[in-house]
Amino acid sequence: MLEEFISNLHPVLAIFVRIICFSGIAIMFVPIQVWWERRLLGWMQDRVGPNRVGPFGLLQPVADAIKLFLKEDHVPSGVDKFIYYLAPILAFLPAFALGGTMPWAPAEGLYGLLTPVADINIGVLYVLAISSLGSYGVVLAGYAGNNKYSLLGGLRASAQLISYELAMTVSLAAIILVTGSLRMSEVVSYQTGPLWGIFPYIQNWNLLTPTGLVAGVIFFICAIAETNRAPFDLPEAESELIGGYHTEYSSFKFGLFFLSEYAARFVFSGVFATIFLGGYNMLPVRWDILAVDFPGWSEWFYFMHSANYWLSPVAFIAKCFLGFTVFVWVRATLPRLRYDQLMSIGWKSLLPAAVANFIVVAVWIMVTNLYGMIAGYASLVVSAIILLVLYLNIKAVGFNESTSTKRRIKMAKFNLKENEESN
Repeated sequence: MLEEFISNLHPVLAIFVRIICFSGIAIMFVPIQVWWERRLLGWMQDRVGPNRVGPFGLLQPVADAIKLFLKEDHVPSGVDKFIYYLAPILAFLPAFALGGTMPWAPAEGLYGLLTPVADINIGVLYVLAISSLGSYGVVLAGYAGNNKYSLLGGLRASAQLISYELAMTVSLAAIILVTGSLRMSEVVSYQTGPLWGIFPYIQNWNLLTPTGLVAGVIFFICAIAETNRAPFDLPEAESELIGGYHTEYSSFKFGLFFLSEYAARFVFSGVFATIFLGGYNMLPVRWDILAVDFPGWSEWFYFMHSANYWLSPVAFIAKCFLGFTVFVWVRATLPRLRYDQLMSIGWKSLLPAAVANFIVVAVWIMVTNLYGMIAGYASLVVSAIILLVLYLNIKAVGFNESTSTKRRIKMAKFNLKENEESN
């Protein structure tokens, strides 16, 4: 009945239903993420997390939200009011628009009527374009606040975006070469094939391939930087910039920044799951192939194949929470970087690694098409070794000891006996 009702809706209404399904899930899970982060940080850092409001502190995010939105909405004097009010909206909207092309279930039956919001043929480019818009809200907030600390935070955000957006784009370009499509649903479909084209019973998730693993690590590091997450939270470093770009914001407007940050982390985790972790598939197992090749276990394999369909939204959300958990894990483990370290990682490490991975993938595809699979994998190993040796030599030349200044600290000697005699 529900499937028939949705299929008979006007196309415009059907789009609104899809938008509500996706954005409702993203907003609903924000307080859960807040609670989970605080509890997980408390466990990792050997301290007590939220445990007062509600059982296990489950109502603490609700109490925080009520307190936040009832606080006085103070607007500093001398601000550009139009930009001041516009900035939180520009930071809020891209976080939810980012997942518009992300399928959270198979495009079959009921789920096919609900996801994705728009299955456009440039889905990966859409993700890159929308993710870069989030920095406009941060930059404008830093400018509009009429505060030097806020302005520095906005400038840091813009420089950070340029540095890490390039590495993220090149890392995804390698995946596009492999899959042969920019459509997100086709990227997921590609990952249901046999692993490496050799193992018929295991799905070819991009993270399980050598080049996909490199691209996935680079993409995830860049996603941490894109969302201004520790250790890349330089635009809002409280020890240096008070609060950075949102120093002059309070009440509901600050809440929009807070909400957009958590929603962006959840959605970026979903994008990572879509492109590198098989999307909505629970496990990297080809149940339908197993059912055909092992008829004695066919009922069990067909049951798992059916469960993979019906539980696909649950599997996708679980992968999103896994990605968010890694965000929290990184925050609890690594201290904030210096700004020169942040820029150095982006330009001197991530971007060269992404370009090298792109070249390796291109050589592998070309050789495979010309000479076959075995020659392709051989070229992949050889080209990766050549590029690694080349990178290490360039790095050695760039940091030659003769061009760098050595600094040594000589500790003063302290003689306790002489000190007592002098006294």
